[in-house]
Amino acid sequence: MNIIVLIKQVPATTDVKIDEKTGTLKREGVEAQVNPFDLYAVEEAVRLKEKYIGKIIVLTMGPPQAEKALRECLAMGCDEAVLVSDREFAGSDTWATAYTLSQAIKKLENYEIILCGKQAIDGDTAQVGPGVAEMLDIPHIAYVKKIEKIENQKITVERMMEDGYDLIESPVPCLLTVVKEINNPRLPSLRGMMFSKKAEIKHFTAKTIEADKTKLGIAGSPTNVMKVFCPPPRTGGERIAGDPSEQATKLIIKLKEMKII
Repeated sequence: MNIIVLIKQVPATTDVKIDEKTGTLKREGVEAQVNPFDLYAVEEAVRLKEKYIGKIIVLTMGPPQAEKALRECLAMGCDEAVLVSDREFAGSDTWATAYTLSQAIKKLENYEIILCGKQAIDGDTAQVGPGVAEMLDIPHIAYVKKIEKIENQKITVERMMEDGYDLIESPVPCLLTVVKEINNPRLPSLRGMMFSKKAEIKHFTAKTIEADKTKLGIAGSPTNVMKVFCPPPRTGGERIAGDPSEQATKLIIKLKEMKII
């Protein structure tokens, strides 16, 4: 079984700076990490490899320093890594990112499953995974909390819902975005860390993936950021003292005064 895991390197801090001209994050000099939700996708890929035997390719689009994130995934149990990096990709929105990743995937060998975290913590759109699936013309299932089985070219999963879960069967190849309830990511082993230090990382450029340059970067993005700002910190607030019953009484009086109830 061949598995592809899509990851993203994101800022490891909430103190981020915005480029006012482009509306994009300033990543230079900012400590970075693997998107936390993607670690669950990596762990699930490793578990599937252990159960069904196969190979895992971890892939990301980003600047050269994203190699660090790929090596972390190799240390966790992935077998190969691919960095899709080119100045042509700078400023890509979710559509252009999905296009670029789908083009890179087409250059890889056959696969049964593509795994992604449900979303990236720096954008929170949850659009790239499904977008990649659409551009590859394969089925996708979001919010997967458990993979039940894979057999006879079909996969059965549980999709998390607000009131329980859906049991879904899909043909493979397919793309899944997973939630944190699916597993607990392992720590890299010493053997894995040694392997990750020596492993060769493949590099794809816009030319390598034969991309249409009109669909890359800021120029190829159908959406544009018009304004970015940090919301002002919350102020005020009132602490209500007393035991629980006194607090409840005072709260009701206060809400009535404010004409909320």
